[in-house]
Amino acid sequence: MRRYGSSIGCACLLGLTAACTPVAPDTRQADIQAVKAVEIAWAKDAALKDPAKFASYYSAVDAVGLFPNSPPVTGRDDLQGAWTIMMADPNFALSFQGTQADASKGGGLVYTVGTYSLTMSDPKNKQPVTDKGKYMTVYKKQADGTWKAVADSINSDLPAPGVSH
Repeated sequence: MRRYGSSIGCACLLGLTAACTPVAPDTRQADIQAVKAVEIAWAKDAALKDPAKFASYYSAVDAVGLFPNSPPVTGRDDLQGAWTIMMADPNFALSFQGTQADASKGGGLVYTVGTYSLTMSDPKNKQPVTDKGKYMTVYKKQADGTWKAVADSINSDLPAPGVSH
C-alpha cells in the first residue's frame, strides 16, 4: 500500500507542477503583423538609397544575405557594404512586397515570402536593366522586442547566364 501511496503522491506533484507552469501565449498573429509593418517600412526606405538605413533592418551579427551569383554576405556591416555598391548605381531602384508570412509557435521567428523588382545598370552599355523575382526573408525577434532580418535570400525569375529556356 505504501508503494501505491508514493506513486499517487508523485503523480499529484507532477500534475501540480504542470498546472503551475505558465503557458506562453500564442503571439503568432501579432508577430506576423509586426513583421509585415517592418517589411513595409523597409521597402519604403529602399527608395531613399541610404545603405546605412537599409542595412539597419538586418540583425547586427548573425544576418546573412544570399544574393545571386555571389557568396553569402554575413553581418550588418558587410551587408551595408554590398548595398552601398548597389545603391551607388545611378539606375538603382528596388521595390518589394510580401505575399505571405508565417511565424514560429514560440514567437521568435517569422518568415516572409514576396516579389521584388530591382533595376541596375547593365555593365556593358550602362542602360537600366530590371530584374524581377522572389525572395524569402527570416526575421528574428531581438532582445529589445524589435524584429530584424537574419536571412535574406533573393531568386531571380530571369534565366541564368548561358541557360536558355
